[in-house]
Amino acid sequence: MDLATVIGIVAGFGLLVVSILMGGSLGTFINFPSMMIVIGGTIAATLINYPMSDFLSVMKVVKNAFSRKVTTPEETIRTLVGFAEKARRDGLLALEQDLKQVDDTFLRAGMELAIDGMDPERIDTLMTMELTLLSDRHRRGQEMFKQMGKFAPAFGMMGTLIGLIAMLKNVNDPSAIGPGMAVALITTFYGTLVANLICIPIAGKLGTISENEMLVKELVLEGIKSIQSGDNPRLVERKLKTFLPPAVRDAVKVLEGAG
Repeated sequence: MDLATVIGIVAGFGLLVVSILMGGSLGTFINFPSMMIVIGGTIAATLINYPMSDFLSVMKVVKNAFSRKVTTPEETIRTLVGFAEKARRDGLLALEQDLKQVDDTFLRAGMELAIDGMDPERIDTLMTMELTLLSDRHRRGQEMFKQMGKFAPAFGMMGTLIGLIAMLKNVNDPSAIGPGMAVALITTFYGTLVANLICIPIAGKLGTISENEMLVKELVLEGIKSIQSGDNPRLVERKLKTFLPPAVRDAVKVLEGAG
């Protein structure tokens, strides 16, 4: 569970509710027609903009923002350096049993290709292609939420126009002015809220998760090439640490006396 996402959303809504209660009644800000305009309109526009298969996958994308578990670069470095030690001592074939304990499918697939003796250039081509396709899939999820972040305020403005039209049509009836104005203003509020507290932040979180995952996979690819070429484990560790920020490199100790 990514606590940062949960805390951010809960804190955002919590602060809004507290602010509303300090200035009036929460019920004043609840308007179901406005919700229908913003939420329904945003979903409808997203369905028009994307294929159904992409839209249906949105729940999986949302789940990634809340509970995506990505192996850290530090953990991956330790795993790869351990493989490098064993491969240098016992040969690549000795890693077959260890791969059964590896959860990272990208790492396991790459090491299996290396153990099978595939040419390093072909491994690099295949795995780089997989990285490119993975990046494209991640980008589609981010773009969907960015678009939803654009649609929501637009439908909020549309609701404002609807409310103003209803209000002006019944300008001679004082009892109709209040409900019309409520729809006009609250719909804009909902559109801004959905865009800036849900859609755009989730798109940003998905982008961050994607960048971290791509970094780990690029690190894996470099590690596999080093192991296959028979590099010294200390050299493998030093090479892979270049993927880390300088401030944390010394904190990662894999080999005794390394760093």
